[in-house]
Amino acid sequence: MNRLPRFLIVTALLVAPAPLVAGKGAAGLNLVNGTGQMISNLYIRRTGTNSWLPLVASPARPAKGSKATSAFSDPDCAFDLKVTLEDTTEATWPGVNLCEVKSLTLNRNDKGVTWVDYD
Repeated sequence: MNRLPRFLIVTALLVAPAPLVAGKGAAGLNLVNGTGQMISNLYIRRTGTNSWLPLVASPARPAKGSKATSAFSDPDCAFDLKVTLEDTTEATWPGVNLCEVKSLTLNRNDKGVTWVDYD
């Protein structure tokens, strides 16, 4: 007899609608070039997709250590970023969270290892 009410409570919890969370998505980017080279091209794609799109930033070719801004806006948060550097090598940062971020630094060491610092 105790089993049936517990089962009903668990079932009710599983099918109850979750509260809606108002997500802002990605809006506006401040990128700092920590690659050690000038960035000649900047690309973006949703994580898990294959199509790279140009990411318009100002300045269009940020020098090493400089900041670039973009008016990029999207309801999603997870993106892959890719750049072409002045020596024509490419660097990729997979799964970058662009939501609720003031600024991010795209880092790359001399061995080609990439990472992002969030601010």
